[in-house]
Amino acid sequence: MAPLAGFQRKYLRGIAHHMRPVVTIGKEGLSPSVLGAVETALDAHELIKVKFADFKEKEQKHEIASRIETGAHCEVVGMIGHVVLFFRQQPDPERRKVQLPGRMD
Repeated sequence: MAPLAGFQRKYLRGIAHHMRPVVTIGKEGLSPSVLGAVETALDAHELIKVKFADFKEKEQKHEIASRIETGAHCEVVGMIGHVVLFFRQQPDPERRKVQLPGRMD
């Protein structure tokens, strides 16, 4: 997947505005089971919200988001407060739920 352009990120943030977080990261941080839950949610939804329940430090949240990005092969769309948005396009065009503007694949 090619990196998202700015207008595509903005589009995805607009779609995600009404969504609720599907994964919560608690005091244990990023465990293999949490990463598995993120993977499962991305397969099902493509665009997900993840909430940080027990992390107040911005640097910690950015570090965990970066690890999720690498581990789940997805892209951070945005982070506001204690919520981060991730996107990974479904490889099967038949199962895609999100149609990105400006993409022909």
